[in-house]
Amino acid sequence: MHPTSPAPGNFCHRTRREFLWEAGAGFTGLAMTGLLTLDNFFTPAATAAPTAPLGNPLAPKKSHFEAKAKSVIFLFMYGGPSQVDTFEHKPELYKLDGKTIPVKTFGRGGKKNEGRVVGPKWAFKPYGKCGKLVSDLFPHLGTCVDDIAFIHSMVADSPIHGSAMLQMNTGKVQSGSPCLGSWVNYGLGSVNENLPGFVVMLDPTGGPISGAKNWSSGYMPASYQGTILRSAGEPILDLKRPASMSEASQRRFLDTLKDFNTEHLAPRADNSSLAARIASYEMAFKMQTHAPEAVDLSKETEATKELYGINEKATEDFGRRCLLARRLVERGVRFIQLYAGGAHNDDNWDAHGDLVKNHTYHAGRTDKPIAGLLKDLKQRGLLDSTLIVWGGEFGRQPTAEYAKGTGRDHNASGFTMWMAGGGVPGGISVGETDELGASAVVDSYHVKSLHATILTKMGLDPDKLTYFYGGLDQKLVGVEGAETMKKLI
Repeated sequence: MHPTSPAPGNFCHRTRREFLWEAGAGFTGLAMTGLLTLDNFFTPAATAAPTAPLGNPLAPKKSHFEAKAKSVIFLFMYGGPSQVDTFEHKPELYKLDGKTIPVKTFGRGGKKNEGRVVGPKWAFKPYGKCGKLVSDLFPHLGTCVDDIAFIHSMVADSPIHGSAMLQMNTGKVQSGSPCLGSWVNYGLGSVNENLPGFVVMLDPTGGPISGAKNWSSGYMPASYQGTILRSAGEPILDLKRPASMSEASQRRFLDTLKDFNTEHLAPRADNSSLAARIASYEMAFKMQTHAPEAVDLSKETEATKELYGINEKATEDFGRRCLLARRLVERGVRFIQLYAGGAHNDDNWDAHGDLVKNHTYHAGRTDKPIAGLLKDLKQRGLLDSTLIVWGGEFGRQPTAEYAKGTGRDHNASGFTMWMAGGGVPGGISVGETDELGASAVVDSYHVKSLHATILTKMGLDPDKLTYFYGGLDQKLVGVEGAETMKKLI
């Protein structure tokens, strides 16, 4: 080959898929898109990972650079915790409690220029060597602050639950895009062929608004979508082998089914959904043995169960799920998402009415389990390789939504999230909102910047992690790229 000739599979220094898309001028290019995306799961780049085999899209791949974290545990506080009542101390708000003042807000009730201030309902105390002030809502987490990086300047594009949830999970306010867990598994593959690479554990009161869109693989193959795992009973619904069928009989049945499906797939090599379905049968067969073992807590010590609050009624459920998250990390699962809060307002952090009742309940059931998770990971040497993310889809306003009561409206203009482990420095706070906690004023940190940080800690370049769809090299952080995004941590 002439030294200046394009590399095999490239035309005019374009990949085959780019060349045919541009040359196809319409339906021909569209028809080829599915086939060409299978040709290379990673957009070509100097550090791109090897192509995953067609029948095994979750085969392990190399990261773009050395990763700080191997797994992510996203603790999603659905409904929107109040930043000024949890981790961002605003002393001015105590003085203004009950007063109507000029302040610009934008929430469920629309845009307003004034409001009645709701002073914080809990005291704050300093914790750790760093002296971080934490609300009395989180006495257990307070003991972990030296391992936590607090981000007090988070901003999102929507103050409405459905679209804000989608943006926190997929980077976009509209549905149809792959979520963060799907991008991580697409980029890195799975290190455990017997368990899903992306696991979701829902609140017992139900899933969040928009449901499965929050753990969907969007326009990517179905192999990358999240798998719902239950902390009690059957870990995965409809996974158990029928009582009338032996393991040997099921194996013969699946082998025969695989032969038929492979024959059916041969002339349809562009059907990624079919290839993913074939692979899913094998994964399901393996999970019948390995999933029950992963969720079996009987071999955990009583001290460990106590650490997570499993022996206490208020913390039992979330404690079990946090402990399962640690067990999944030990077994190589890449991305685990735990939801604290169900579909209805009374079941999540959405405190429009009685703030004290709402946040006391939800902090009370999550504080000890989350602190237990951090301490357990640390004592097992797993915290350095496990990135913990805590937060909701947005925060709350410093003012009341209604004429009476202590409830707060939604606030996407400035709220708090935190991260720990996975190469994140502990004992620090970055960014801040104004003196009322209404808007980010120092180091504004967009949801896309959060996603860029998470990908970077996992060894993935946010600008090189792309998937060709709709004529564009799509990115979790947006096609405009991550170069202008702040990386504060």
